[in-house]
Amino acid sequence: MEKNTFATSAYIATSPESAFDYLCSLKNLDEWTLYSRMKEQIDEDTWVGTASGYHKNLYYHVKRLEHPEFYGIEWHCGLEYEKYYQVYPVLLFPSDYIEPGTDEKGVYFHWLSFVDPKRQTQMIMQGIHAVHTSECRSLKANLERKAGFNSAAKGRYFIDTDTIYVDAPVEMGVEFLSDLRLMDDWAHLLHADGEITAHSGEFRDEYNQKVKVTLQVKPVNKWYLLEQEFFYPDYGFYQRSPMMLIPASHAFGDPEASGFVLHRITFWRSGESLPHGKLQIEDFGAESMNIKRLVEAKAGNLESFNRGMSYLPKS
Repeated sequence: MEKNTFATSAYIATSPESAFDYLCSLKNLDEWTLYSRMKEQIDEDTWVGTASGYHKNLYYHVKRLEHPEFYGIEWHCGLEYEKYYQVYPVLLFPSDYIEPGTDEKGVYFHWLSFVDPKRQTQMIMQGIHAVHTSECRSLKANLERKAGFNSAAKGRYFIDTDTIYVDAPVEMGVEFLSDLRLMDDWAHLLHADGEITAHSGEFRDEYNQKVKVTLQVKPVNKWYLLEQEFFYPDYGFYQRSPMMLIPASHAFGDPEASGFVLHRITFWRSGESLPHGKLQIEDFGAESMNIKRLVEAKAGNLESFNRGMSYLPKS
């Protein structure tokens, strides 16, 4: 797993619109974060305030992301106005994005964090899991309380992720992954079964079950979202797995950082084992290793694979 990337998720029993509006207001950070307290508003989307992991104030900036099926934002932070080196993408998935036709209300909150290796402190690295996990719980509680709940609501799904660094131009990764005709090269549990186009086709899984696969590619701010949907027509079963391809220069706020971070988001039924599709997060992780190996080879970076799954700054 990519060691400079941290993901935190929660089911929140509120509407996607309410969650989005709440997160777009930086002043609301005062209510649910450990110690991000907004002190002075600089412009409509920027404040300066305290921070949990520093003895210095930070500038906080929010950017809204556009997608037809879910809401998203990015928080940006830095020591100087408009010079932000920390980026935190947040995606808000409605329940029916995960399970089309479901009667479950609410939203699945997914918060991605990056810590630039050049700026890491021991306290940030040792504390980020505890702080962001607790803050995620606090955010859930604040939004659910405002929606009339007096205890934590349980969602039908939970989110798990797999993240790996790929030392190749992000455009090369997008080109490779956005063509389903190449999926036989890296997805060892699926094999083509009939005519395959760039964005749709029929496959057979490891049990020889029929799978219809569709793919959409969307640029989002300075990164790309690839959405794969797997549908088992004989069982009416869907499995979705969005991929975020984020240039390392954007993720770590460093124009010298090459390559991109491949972050895969997966949804799993709480307390249940899936009958079809990928059955464990390791299935995605194995594919990600294959993607890294093949794309880096196309870029001519044959030694990067040996250095492991994480981004390392150039010495």
